[in-house]
This record gives sequence, C-alpha cells and structure tokens, in this order.
Amino acid sequence: MYVQRRLEKEIRESLRYFPVTAITGPRQCGKSTLAKRLMEEAGNGLYLDLERPSDLAKFNEPELFLSTVRDRLICIDEIQRRPELFPLIRSLVDEWGRPGAFLILGSASRDLLRQSSESLAGRIAYHRLTPFLWEEIRKYRPNGGFSDITLDRYLTVGAFPASLLLENDSMSFLWRENFILTFLERDLPQWTGASPDSIRRLWRMLAHVSGQTANYTALASSLGVSDQTLRGYVDLLSSTYMVESIPPYHSNLGKRMRKAPKIYVADSGLTCALLGLRSYEDLLGHPGFGALWEQVVLSNLRGTFPGAEICHYRSAGGAEIDFVVSLGHKVFAVECKASLNPILTKGTHCALDDIKPQRAFVVSPVSEGWPLAEGIDVLPLDKLSAALKT
Repeated sequence: MYVQRRLEKEIRESLRYFPVTAITGPRQCGKSTLAKRLMEEAGNGLYLDLERPSDLAKFNEPELFLSTVRDRLICIDEIQRRPELFPLIRSLVDEWGRPGAFLILGSASRDLLRQSSESLAGRIAYHRLTPFLWEEIRKYRPNGGFSDITLDRYLTVGAFPASLLLENDSMSFLWRENFILTFLERDLPQWTGASPDSIRRLWRMLAHVSGQTANYTALASSLGVSDQTLRGYVDLLSSTYMVESIPPYHSNLGKRMRKAPKIYVADSGLTCALLGLRSYEDLLGHPGFGALWEQVVLSNLRGTFPGAEICHYRSAGGAEIDFVVSLGHKVFAVECKASLNPILTKGTHCALDDIKPQRAFVVSPVSEGWPLAEGIDVLPLDKLSAALKT
C-alpha cells in the first residue's frame, strides 16, 4: 500500500522548474519510496543507490556514465556518500540546460549537504521529508487502510514507516533497536570519528531529558567530554535528523528569557526504544509521557510547515509555551497537553500575555476540539495544520 505524502505536490513543482531537486530526511523515512513513485510518473527515471555496489561501480567514470543517461530523470540515493559528485552535477546541469535533470536523496540535513554543494546554489530546491505525519495516516482510514493504527500506537512505535506498519509490536521494537544500531555503526562514521558507544550513551541521555532545556555542561560531565565536544555531538545528531533542537523565542519584551534550546529525540518510537518502553502501558507510567506527546506534535508541525520558525518560550519567571510558530507575519502559540481534559496553568496564560499570538492552540489526544477561552482552542493532532493555515 502506497501512502501519499504531503510533499509530493511541492516536489513535482521543483522538478518542473529546477535542474536539481533534493529530498533530505532521516534514513528509512520514505525518501526512496517517494522518489520511485515520482519516477514512475515521469516515465523515464533512473534510480541509483550509492549503497548498492553495482550502482556505485557505475560512478567509476561518473562524467562518462551520467552523460549517457542525460535525457532521463536521474535519481541518486544517499548522495552524501559521494560528495565529490556535486561539482560534476553543477557542470552537467549547466551544460544540459533543462529542469528535472537530477533528483538527489540524502540522510543528512540541508546544511550538512550544503558543505559539499555550494556550487549548486540557484540550481537546487531542497525538501525535507519526515516520517509519517498523523494527517497522512488519517487520510487512509475512510478507505479501510491503517484502521488498526491508533494514536496510542503512533505515539508508542513512532512514525517511521517500517516501524509503524509492522503489525507485531515486538517486531517493531526490534526494528527500532536495529535502526539505532545501524545508524551508530554504519551511518555515523561518515560524519565523525566519535565512538558509537559515546553517541549511544548521549542519545540515551537525551531520551531521558527529551523536551527539557539543554544543560550541555551536565551532559558533557556525564559523558566525560568537553562542552565543545558535546555540542558537536548534539549538532551531528541534529544534522542527521536524530534529535531536534528548538531555540528560545526572542522578542522585544524587556524580560529575562531562558537562552538554552529544548532538545527532543526526533521520533517517539526511537525514544521509547532508547528508554526500553515496549508498550503504550509502559509509556503511560513513564514520567516522559508528556514530553513524548510534545515531540509528536513537533514532528507533525515540522513536517507540515518545513519553512516555519519554531521556537519555545520560557521566561525566568516561569511563563512557558511549548512552541511558538512563526508563519510569515503570523505568530501562533501551540501548547501540548497529553490529557483528554487539558487545563492551562497560570504560567501558560502569562506567556500568552507576553507573546500576544494571533491564535493559541492546545493540542491534545482528543477526537474533537472545542474553544477553551477567547483566542484559545483545544484541537486534535490531525486538525492542527488546517488551523494554522487559516
């Protein structure tokens, strides 16, 4: 069963107007599946996976090989494994002079890829694909698809397609453990000389403090490294989409603000695997349940509004909002409550008074929303994107 992705329309537009289109995102989030779907539509696609020896061998003479397939849509998967291809791609697209020449996929962020692709400036459009959005899953329910995927399960096993679509939860947990091991032992060495054991320990630490403001000094001390080394590790995990760093919201409020970012492990299922939580019942009894709900809301915000600025707000006096979302000239406040009967604290109301957003939304695991107060609405997760677009 193919799941239509929200990004499809935007990527098709990029292929029409740009010589190179890039889809970035974590490993196993569905980039290859989406790319193959788009190439089927194009009718002349050539898919090349740089992790496959037979495909990698074709790049022994890359200019000669690519010149022989110049009239096709050339998809190169895991492009970060051959950064020396970027200058050649620039030269070829300038020579060929047409849009839709290359579709490149990478398991690293735009900023990390850009270190190798400065020569493609003005020739490339970037798109970030996330694991499944809840809205994407919900669309298939009227047709009978994914009827067994509840919000509880989405929260527990996470949004990576292979994890979510496995019917057996034990097998899903095993898949996530193997995903973590593969990332540490095969993917990570591409970018750093850090030991997999150090990064695993850090990743597990971050799972325990997910959703909290980062205390780099304490984390560095626990890991036995310098603050600078610790920050480099966190930046690397962020650049490979394994953690998400949310900066503080800056405004001219004249108040003392907390300056540290909030750190989240980037998928609720990976968080559960790192913490050893195998079921929703295990999760319910864990102190990190609320932070995990925040992470799910954040992932859906990021996947739906990739160009949005997402920050957190916390004053020295304790006023706090989980996410401040800036879309163009509009500012929205998003508070996450893992409760069927959400209640806002005095600190949240004080933060809303400080920020003065256009609208405020409380996202909860409810089936229907309702007005909570003037300018504040309770919403289910699958209604959040539509509310922010209005």
